[in-house]
Amino acid sequence: MNEKYYLKIGRAADLENPKERRIYRFLEMFIGITSLLILFLAILFSWKLPILIAFFIIVYDIYFLLRTIYFAFYLKDGYSKMKKNEREDWIKKLEELGVPQNGINVNSFRDIYHLVILPTFKEPIEVARTTMECLVKTDYPKDKMIIVFACEEADRENAEIISSEIKKDYGDKFFKFLITFHPSDIIGELAGHGANDAWATKEAKKLIDELSIPYENIIVSSFDIDACVYPKYFSCLTHYYLTVNNPLRASFQPIPLYLNNIWDTPSLSRVFAFASSFWHTMNQERPDKLVTFSSHSMPFKALNDVGFKQRNVISDDSRIFWQCFFEYDGDYRVEPIYYPVSMDANCAENLKTTLKNIYKQQKRWAYGVGEVPFFVFASMKNKKVPLKKKLSMGLDLIEGHISWAVSAILIFALGWLPLMIGGSEFSKSLLSYNLPKITGLILTITMSCLVISIWVSMLLLPPKPANYGKSKNILVIVEWAMIPFVMMFFSALPALHAQMHWLFGKYMGFWVTPKIRK
Repeated sequence: MNEKYYLKIGRAADLENPKERRIYRFLEMFIGITSLLILFLAILFSWKLPILIAFFIIVYDIYFLLRTIYFAFYLKDGYSKMKKNEREDWIKKLEELGVPQNGINVNSFRDIYHLVILPTFKEPIEVARTTMECLVKTDYPKDKMIIVFACEEADRENAEIISSEIKKDYGDKFFKFLITFHPSDIIGELAGHGANDAWATKEAKKLIDELSIPYENIIVSSFDIDACVYPKYFSCLTHYYLTVNNPLRASFQPIPLYLNNIWDTPSLSRVFAFASSFWHTMNQERPDKLVTFSSHSMPFKALNDVGFKQRNVISDDSRIFWQCFFEYDGDYRVEPIYYPVSMDANCAENLKTTLKNIYKQQKRWAYGVGEVPFFVFASMKNKKVPLKKKLSMGLDLIEGHISWAVSAILIFALGWLPLMIGGSEFSKSLLSYNLPKITGLILTITMSCLVISIWVSMLLLPPKPANYGKSKNILVIVEWAMIPFVMMFFSALPALHAQMHWLFGKYMGFWVTPKIRK
């Protein structure tokens, strides 16, 4: 058996050894059990020990307030760095750089190629055109760019029409333009983004080998089909690649902004889109905890070393990081590049479908809780990864998924439980009288920290369509009042739902978020 066979695990059933399979299955269940236990104990203690839980609520709300303030400064700092990088003349910096001194064997930046993978499945041609237009407008030399339009065999009739149109209009604007079709029903694969991406990259590898381009000279970017890169993305990325230490052991994470269609989305979807964008902007300030998410870039050599993206998982964007992390015995990291990539916010033909899609998308993202059993099991098998690094990243991964599912419920619902079920003796106490006032004050102060979020959201907004009046700007500000509702019903609940899938072994398939442009 291969020494690192565990790098191909998608779920417990993939393990041949019964003992290992039982261990992995328990790890799949662990986060769901923990989240349910926390919520059960919160209810039980509110009934049996209302005074204790009342003090816990106050302390937890204060902790949440301090955490909010802490992240608000991260947001401000991350936004400032992003705007600075947008203003930078990266081509000029690359020309001034000369021969890099960080181990990449090139004479200049012009020896660096960019391989761009664009998996697509049933998206309208308007979405693909917008993405291609953005790629054409980037300032990096197009004769160093290889574009792969990665289609699915299951969508061949539609994909052939779209891909041929896209190639006709844009194919001659790049060094190479490939169209690939990922076969359906390959044994051992989970149909979805990761499997399509892996197939497309392998097809591109054949061309790369024919052209004898060194793998170290290629940066591969895995994008969603709606990912619109800003004009200096590839020059900025190249500068990072040629200047950071040991770039072959790093992925490069831009800031995902959900702004493409932000003016056309319903209010709740817009708040959710901004909240997601801000979370990832803040995460750039914690590079030691950063894991690849959605659209990102990495060395082609690293991708080739691990055998390309795993084809039996849904969360392929984060799994590829962990594949490399354990392949290189912990010597792998994510470099934040503080440069944006814009994607679509959820927007369907009506509000009901939009809300349904937001919930499904959030559940799919939260299904990444499956990285916890993978990380823990791989950590048990790989003794070469430093223990300190395992504990640091592992605890952050576990805490993040548990908090995702329970924090909003504890913050916005738990404060009332002792009053409702704590009994007559507690209801007559001074603490009972003051509890809602204290928690209300803390949460009011916490919500006031949204001023920074509102300020950043107004700065990020693209030009307003001519048919929208000033009232739309006011709405963008007022709708932030929905954030508690969003956190409860479109963040915590789908996260808890995703954990239940793992807990009960009801594994999900890949759900493609519909893209609709108005």
